[in-house]
Amino acid sequence: MTNKPPTLRDYARRVQRAMAWLAAHPGREPRLEELAAAAAFSPCHFHRIYRLLAGETPAETVARQRLSLAAAALLKSRTPVAAVAKAAGYGSVAAFTRAFRAQFGLPPAAYRLQGGISPVRPIRSNPEETRMFDVTIRPSPAMRLAVLPHQGPYDTIAARFDELGALAAGHALETEETRWIGLYWDDPQTVPAAELRSAAGFSLPEGAQPPAPATLTDVPAMTVAALRFKGPYAELEAAYTWLYREWLPQSGREPADHPAMEHYLNDCRALPPAEWVTDILLPLK
Repeated sequence: MTNKPPTLRDYARRVQRAMAWLAAHPGREPRLEELAAAAAFSPCHFHRIYRLLAGETPAETVARQRLSLAAAALLKSRTPVAAVAKAAGYGSVAAFTRAFRAQFGLPPAAYRLQGGISPVRPIRSNPEETRMFDVTIRPSPAMRLAVLPHQGPYDTIAARFDELGALAAGHALETEETRWIGLYWDDPQTVPAAELRSAAGFSLPEGAQPPAPATLTDVPAMTVAALRFKGPYAELEAAYTWLYREWLPQSGREPADHPAMEHYLNDCRALPPAEWVTDILLPLK
């Protein structure tokens, strides 16, 4: 594998710092000078370098993250749409509605009322209306992951993946075989949001080391129950509920002592949320 020049690897670490700044200031409209200072770049060149390593502009990163958080807020809370719009950085409900519809295909109120793009209903309430999933029991290979830990609501882990993406690009670590993996230790229905533990990761090529500040995590080979989900990440929790409440008790299997994982199969920056594909991986004994 060809190593990237040291300067580009340094650029990746600095862009990662700018992304971390964005994550630490979710309610603020970022100014070019602040982001450039966080990355120690001249404002004249920051945008070009950021786009080179992130695959999108800072404004696109912010909009994608905020709209995903808005989708989660619409599904998981009763916060008024106007307050969700304000938290997402929009000056009016009309502007928020236009942006949300363009991204998710539905206006915010309809998205909430419908329960998402592809809502999951409890099987016991009305079996004919239940969205069923294909679950496959299969081996999962051992992986060496470069990870960034995350503590807090699972819906905010996207920022860690964005940082990892910049680091992977700057160190020439992403290949056609790269797997982007999320690790999730806790149940968001029982653990306070601020205490939820997770990690964003990507699989390392053989012999490669994780780029700082990412660290190495070894995931052993195991058997998993794999549920394929197509749709926004904000809607994954309903699929987890179905997997644990409906599939697992009827399967005759028991979960192993390892966190649940998510394998993200396509690029959320290049596709609308309705096309995002995720494998939920439940480790089994």
